[in-house]
Amino acid sequence: MQPFQLSGIESDPFEPLFLLSDEQLKAQGALRTTATESPGFPCRISLEDANVGEELLLLPYPHQPADSPYRASGPIFVRRHAKRRVLEIGEVPAYVTRRQISLRAYDSTHMMVDASVCEGRAVATELDRYFSNAAVEYVHLHNAKRGCFSCLATRVVK
Repeated sequence: MQPFQLSGIESDPFEPLFLLSDEQLKAQGALRTTATESPGFPCRISLEDANVGEELLLLPYPHQPADSPYRASGPIFVRRHAKRRVLEIGEVPAYVTRRQISLRAYDSTHMMVDASVCEGRAVATELDRYFSNAAVEYVHLHNAKRGCFSCLATRVVK
């Protein structure tokens, strides 16, 4: 099995946004919301679904900022005071396994070299397949139904 590791995004850029008014958030294309069900509001920092009643921001995020034809952004949820989670090598959390996932594999020039859609419980198998290709540098996971960026998978070099 090819070792991989999933990680959430950094929290630092988002904490100051929680201090903004709803009008200031709206001017940035963001929205303050409260989790009304769980699962249902996946936090891209902690790689966990928010608990009912937790405050989140829904906002655009440049998940593929590289200078390539695949540059992209999309909506994500982030929880207030969430801490960046880096999972154990080979770990795939319920945050992923309970959803249908779109995987997009990229090379060192940020060009997509492979892609697939699978049930979340098959993600580890797909990542193993992708990282067996030496050209694959990293993989983006997206929630397939809504298309939102979920998390980053990187190859672990031992």
